[in-house]
Amino acid sequence: MNPSPAISPMRSVFTLPVLVAALGYFVDIYDLILFSIVRVPSLMSMGLSGAELVDKGVFLLNMQMTGMLLGGILWGILGDKKGRMKIMFGSIFLYSVANIANGMVTTVEWYAVARFIAGVGLAGELGAGITLVSEMLHQKVRGYGTMIVATVGVSGAIAANFVAGLSSWQNAFYIGGVLGFLLLALRICVHESGMFREMESSGISRGNFFSLFNDRGRFSKYLKSILIGVPIWFVVGILITFSPEFGNYLGISGTVKAGNAVMYCYLGLIFGDLASSLLSQLLKSRRKVVYIFIALTVAGVAVYFLTAGAGPVAFYAACAFLGFGSGYWAVFVTIAAEQFGTNLRATVATTVPNFVRGMVVPITLLFQLARQQFSIGASAVLVGALCVVVALMALWRLEETFHKELDYYEQCP
Repeated sequence: MNPSPAISPMRSVFTLPVLVAALGYFVDIYDLILFSIVRVPSLMSMGLSGAELVDKGVFLLNMQMTGMLLGGILWGILGDKKGRMKIMFGSIFLYSVANIANGMVTTVEWYAVARFIAGVGLAGELGAGITLVSEMLHQKVRGYGTMIVATVGVSGAIAANFVAGLSSWQNAFYIGGVLGFLLLALRICVHESGMFREMESSGISRGNFFSLFNDRGRFSKYLKSILIGVPIWFVVGILITFSPEFGNYLGISGTVKAGNAVMYCYLGLIFGDLASSLLSQLLKSRRKVVYIFIALTVAGVAVYFLTAGAGPVAFYAACAFLGFGSGYWAVFVTIAAEQFGTNLRATVATTVPNFVRGMVVPITLLFQLARQQFSIGASAVLVGALCVVVALMALWRLEETFHKELDYYEQCP
């Protein structure tokens, strides 16, 4: 059950479960972003060059995101059926093995297999962690808990850039795998959510993924929860991942490195997640904050393209601004977790962010299709505008959940 507000609820934020969930997301982001950083050197080591670096890079990114999409469904269902902690163990173990294997690949085909398996493993981390934290903290402070998870987690991208800069791309993957195994040892000390333990003994239907689709109201909430996060992964999956190509298009006067673009974007994301979470607590609203940060994302895209002809410093500053504007990830995942009852919460909280990450596949396909008719810049603006419009339409009809009690069940068949 939630801790009583009479027992200094703010103290309950700084607990081992919150720390473990935050470190789990740190490792998740480390690997997720590491590929964007080492894409060019790793593919060049396999003999690729020129347009192949983009084409094969999109292919590998899509394999990773497809793995996360399927893994999100798998881990989400198991999270409601078997428990939040078991999923956190299983997902990080699979990810760690796949990451070590990733450092050994020598062909694009095996690279794709390793990214797919790693994607499946990575898919369970954030949803299970957010679900556990949301269920263990009082409603007045659970926003602070998810803020800590997100801000510590996204700093994994900065760590990935430093590690990749100090070692070979193979060693960077090995280090990620080792970090995962070290995290497993820490998780032994964390107990299961009280809400899950109560539900486990109730005999109620749990983790019924298809019940999200056979009821109009549930499906509508589920779909809208996904769509409000799409602009975030347009920014990361297109503007940041392919920053070297955009740097050339914009005539940046120096070399743009993907690793630096990722690092500055995620530095902005850290402060964005911190600011959006604090603002959510101040305004006592999740929806208002998402509106504000989607507007900041649009402003960030404009600033990004206005760096044409500038130097790398200005371009990286635009990447940081983009990251800050996109920094509503913690609030977005919290909204998804708060929309549904305990017996579907892990399923939703795990699948929603991974469906958003999986949206990189259609986003990049649309981007590639648009590039056949327009410039790389115009293509990005068209796809980005579509993502923003869809997110705003979904947010307009979504329920406010800031004050919502979470100790209830969905009536599933």
